[in-house]
Amino acid sequence: MKRPPSNARMRQAIDLRSTNAASPMTTYFSYPDPCLQDELRKIANAIVAPGKGILAADESVGTMGKRLQGIGLENTEENRRKYRQLLFTTDKKIGEHISGVILFHETLYQKADNGTPFVELLKERGIIPGIKVDTGVVPLMGSEEEGTTQGLDDLGKRCAQYKKDGCHFAKWRCVLKIGKNTPSYQAMLENANVLARYASICQMNGLVPIVEPEVLPDGDHDLDRAQKVTEIVLAFVYKALSDHHIFLEGTLLKPNMVTGGMSYSCKYSPADVGKATVTALQRTVPAAVPGVTFLSGGQSEEEATVNLDAINKQEGKKPWALTFSYGRALQASVLKVWGGKDENIAAAQQELMKRAKANSLAATGKYDGSAAAESATQSLFVPDHKY
Repeated sequence: MKRPPSNARMRQAIDLRSTNAASPMTTYFSYPDPCLQDELRKIANAIVAPGKGILAADESVGTMGKRLQGIGLENTEENRRKYRQLLFTTDKKIGEHISGVILFHETLYQKADNGTPFVELLKERGIIPGIKVDTGVVPLMGSEEEGTTQGLDDLGKRCAQYKKDGCHFAKWRCVLKIGKNTPSYQAMLENANVLARYASICQMNGLVPIVEPEVLPDGDHDLDRAQKVTEIVLAFVYKALSDHHIFLEGTLLKPNMVTGGMSYSCKYSPADVGKATVTALQRTVPAAVPGVTFLSGGQSEEEATVNLDAINKQEGKKPWALTFSYGRALQASVLKVWGGKDENIAAAQQELMKRAKANSLAATGKYDGSAAAESATQSLFVPDHKY
């Protein structure tokens, strides 16, 4: 017959069970080591230095083909290279307005006519090279035509190589749609977690992650609906970043501005957009985040500039830099002026400089309309836009 356990042995067993139950403490974790924290923080702060923003030149081969088709050029690697060379050989003063360039994989390894790698051209202009690392949006099963973004499988290996090859930040785009029943809980949760996992892998490899949860402007929703959806999407994202212990000081956010749907009957003023956007950020984005680099979301070049200016003019607490990460809104006029002709390169580069300077002023709330032109007011909206 077994002897009943003594009180001492019972207490020991209870203590052991308590210790085992408490061992996977949810509040115990580690941020990156101090050296890596400093590196990430410096990169992020340099990208959002006052009056500076990002040129998004990370269009995929297919998307770049559509851009070239618009000016009558065939979608070849050489034509894509020549156009990116035009951008990256612009006068070195471009570095006063552009702090970083997001590259596509192909572009990262291309060279100028004289053999200079594009990465070196950017560095000569004081511009930080970055890289798009997601591999595109795919359908999310069980949803109402919603999606999630793929590319996590070999991301660690790719990030390590990109860092070695001269990149210091990365971008990953997730897409959410406003509809009667969307964005769904499923889509918001899935995309937030994908962004958090991406951010974690980037930081492990010394890359500052730009977190991009884009709420598309497609639809007939009003400004109030857009603001509420943007707020809850950002809330999901920052909950996920917290769950994954992301070092926020070494991240940047790339969200949509809060605008009404493209099919909505009323047109909102820049002041309306500024107020709605800043309010949404105030309610969701931690002060530890160094900066917000807005996407243009199909706005015309001038509209994207004017709305950025209105956001920076909006009164209230704004603990982050509020600047730009524009693709079409920096390049549409450049492409038209170039037209694929060598004799137009200088004029196209002047157009890039003009739009970059305009957005630089808008990023400090000092834009004076000096870059306004009829060609810059044409809508760049593409339904269900893909990069």
